[in-house]
Amino acid sequence: MTIDYPETSRYVSLWQLWQEAFQDDDTFLNGFFRTAFSPLRCRCALREDRVAGALYWLDCVCGGQKLAYLYAVATHPDFRGQGVCRALMADAHALLAARGYDGVLLVPDGERLRGMYAAMGYQEGTALSEFVCAAGADPVAMHAIDAEEYARCRRELLPPDSVLQEGESLRFLDSYAQFYTGLGFLLAARPEGELLRGLEILGDPEAAPGILRTLGFSQGIFRAPGAKQPFAMFRPLTPDAECPAYFAFAFD
Repeated sequence: MTIDYPETSRYVSLWQLWQEAFQDDDTFLNGFFRTAFSPLRCRCALREDRVAGALYWLDCVCGGQKLAYLYAVATHPDFRGQGVCRALMADAHALLAARGYDGVLLVPDGERLRGMYAAMGYQEGTALSEFVCAAGADPVAMHAIDAEEYARCRRELLPPDSVLQEGESLRFLDSYAQFYTGLGFLLAARPEGELLRGLEILGDPEAAPGILRTLGFSQGIFRAPGAKQPFAMFRPLTPDAECPAYFAFAFD
């Protein structure tokens, strides 16, 4: 098995592996590859001249620390159980440490993966609160904003020791989410049929029922800063690296 940056000829296979692993549609994948993908932030495992696995990362920072958010880690079904993921992760850790990153974040999908990543040196790290609510009786005053204004407002409202996700992360988020602000709150959200998914609400979470009424949704799921639900796991790459307290966008 060889692990390296992907050649252009492998891009179609990377796309197919992603869809096989995560069932994301073409629109979502096009948004990622158009706004956030770089071959220099991707590692590709080859076995038998086929793409056996891949992972990506997006750059972020927290309190002066340079961090990488590992994203879309996947192994092709034909090569599962053969150590591909473990080899990819070890390669990524060594590469990122050599490139001056202080730590790595990832968001496992389920307890089994949390256990697997714990065995690779990851620790339980950030937390948030996720809540479901119905539309309230009264709408709230709010208006849409662009990504640049959203980023500026978000820097002012993030709690201490938060991960700042801008650059390619913000461009990717802008490809599928909408941004809003109102009295006392800031929101990134996307519609999912009749449901509004609040990818992050900062400020006053009690505005959520009124937001749903204003935007015409009967129900929503919102993520907000808090300590109720474990979220991202963290692996230090330097002795002094500190785990952030809050990380929001897993692009799930």
